[in-house]
Amino acid sequence: MDLFFFLKTIAVSQLLSLLKFKNYMIIEIGQLAPDFSLTDTNKQTVTLSGLKGQNVVLLFFPFAFTSTCTAELCGVRDDISQYQNLNAKVFGISIDSVFTLIRYKEEQNLNFDLLCDFNKEAGTVYKVLYESFAFGMKGVAKRSAFVVDTNGVIQYAEVLENANELPNIEAIKATLKGLN
Repeated sequence: MDLFFFLKTIAVSQLLSLLKFKNYMIIEIGQLAPDFSLTDTNKQTVTLSGLKGQNVVLLFFPFAFTSTCTAELCGVRDDISQYQNLNAKVFGISIDSVFTLIRYKEEQNLNFDLLCDFNKEAGTVYKVLYESFAFGMKGVAKRSAFVVDTNGVIQYAEVLENANELPNIEAIKATLKGLN
């Protein structure tokens, strides 16, 4: 084994240990979905574990009332029957306040619930928060998509670094089709 390979192996091993220690491991397909309890736009608490028996699509998005987020969520709104036909319940999740999300849902005529992650609890356990976002904001949700099956297991995971990109909706639907 050459010295470069040895040093590289040690560095990767130390980095992985550090990431595990700090609880920064990426959410992976096949693992149990981290549970959360968040307030929805009906001011009710939604707990992921309470949705067992249903397929769930979690769409983390940076902010309500922004162009890319609106395009993404309105696209889901327009296709909601496809998700329902695939036995899936869709939730949008943002760090916006519940009051902002209520207004946003009303103005965009969204036909699925938005969840308030103002305290960044779900974003933290799903590892989808930017350390630094535009204008010096910290802890904003990265645009991300997760499919959780009826047993609470992650079947699809996509975390985008570029907030202007959209998740692969066709891959999400294909994953859901494979679960039915």
